[in-house]
Amino acid sequence: MNLNQLIKFVNGSILYDSLPGLELSYAFASDLMSDALRWYKENMILITGLATIQTIRTAELAGISCIVIARGKKVTDDMMELAVESHISIVTSPMSVFEISGKLYQNGIKPLY
Repeated sequence: MNLNQLIKFVNGSILYDSLPGLELSYAFASDLMSDALRWYKENMILITGLATIQTIRTAELAGISCIVIARGKKVTDDMMELAVESHISIVTSPMSVFEISGKLYQNGIKPLY
């Protein structure tokens, strides 16, 4: 699934596309960033409601390709700047973490475990 397909399923917006055309295959949903550091999979999506700079830092350390920020949370300029530097795609969605996870799973995204 690429970002253009993803945003259709989650009624979202792409704020930054780090690698246009990248196929995303796996997702993990959490607001607890220490959990996100435990797993690694290429082309992974982190689904979270935590809109802080720590989310971007965690994704950077964990090799996460895309972050979907749930519940319409606002992404700060500092977050965007770090995402661009780290080549991490950012998507926002008005949907809940639960809804986003379900929609992506229904449309072929695999869970991490």
